[in-house]
Amino acid sequence: MSELIIANIVIADRTYRLKIEQQEEELVRKTVKLINDKILEFKENFAGKDMQDYVSMVLLWFATEQNKTGEAMITLQETEKKLNSFEQHLDKILKEI
Repeated sequence: MSELIIANIVIADRTYRLKIEQQEEELVRKTVKLINDKILEFKENFAGKDMQDYVSMVLLWFATEQNKTGEAMITLQETEKKLNSFEQHLDKILKEI
């Protein structure tokens, strides 16, 4: 297990102190930047009462994007299984020849 480091991140003008693995720091910081960029985008394009509205919009967007990625992974796994089955079938036919 790698050593944990302290990372201070800012999301929607609030600071959070996190303990993360050092190799995940870049990913966390890129994710924070993406979240803050999306908050600004939603603030510019949609009406909201307060920051909580924009954070909620970003959360919904992020969860939807994750679901799209999950669906794509399932499709890839199903395709891989079909290709492996097809390959085994071809190997069987070639052995019979």
